[in-house]
Amino acid sequence: MLAAFAMLVFGQAVGGRMKDVPKGTKAKPTPRLADGKPDLGNGAGAWNPNTIANLTGTGRQGPGRSPVEKRFVAPFLPWAKEFYDKAQDNLAKDDPESRCLPPGIPRMMATPFPFQIYQLPDRIIQVWEGGAHMWRIIPMDGRPHSKDPDPWYLGEPRGRWEGDTLVVDNIAFNDRTWLDQDGTPHSDKLHVIERYTRTDELTLKYEYIIDDPGAYSETWSNSFNIPFVPGGELAEYVCQENNEDVYHMVGK
Repeated sequence: MLAAFAMLVFGQAVGGRMKDVPKGTKAKPTPRLADGKPDLGNGAGAWNPNTIANLTGTGRQGPGRSPVEKRFVAPFLPWAKEFYDKAQDNLAKDDPESRCLPPGIPRMMATPFPFQIYQLPDRIIQVWEGGAHMWRIIPMDGRPHSKDPDPWYLGEPRGRWEGDTLVVDNIAFNDRTWLDQDGTPHSDKLHVIERYTRTDELTLKYEYIIDDPGAYSETWSNSFNIPFVPGGELAEYVCQENNEDVYHMVGK
């Protein structure tokens, strides 16, 4: 029982099997596909982010391998600030992820689970080890967003290339996720733009733009780097098994 508990923090496995490339390793240039586009992995390894507790770089943000670029206080509307403060006060005990629900976007990219990206001619597929083994299909064929999309945990994505950067435009989120572990909220009006730039063989720069007039007085954004592990593979992960996340579920 103790061993099972030790492996679970915030409903997630920690101290996982995958290790980053040793510091000081010289990265090769960004690999490319036959069409000249950056190769975002395609099974040659896995991206291995660390937990980022607060995507604005404040709150309980601690040290990690992927610190955010900027530190600022989110431009909360009154209800959103009250929600966030409550989550801070009760140690985020109501975190949906501790109940094994999908983390949502952009939080999926700031959890300590590796993920892979596969590029096909008309779509890009993301597969995560954690978050209840989530996946996402990003159409790349120029189709517009649906006129009346159903709300999903990961939203409705549409992708395009801007030079060497993959841009993913996401709408149609439900309001059942948090933007980060600290309890930064959002409404069902959330609109997220993600930017993926593989700056070299071992580094993915991940940028996120949050546009949510239901929770914030203005648009805000940030970014962080995610390391690549050549040859890294995803493993089986079952969030619902032995989930004894006392820190979240009990609080103070």
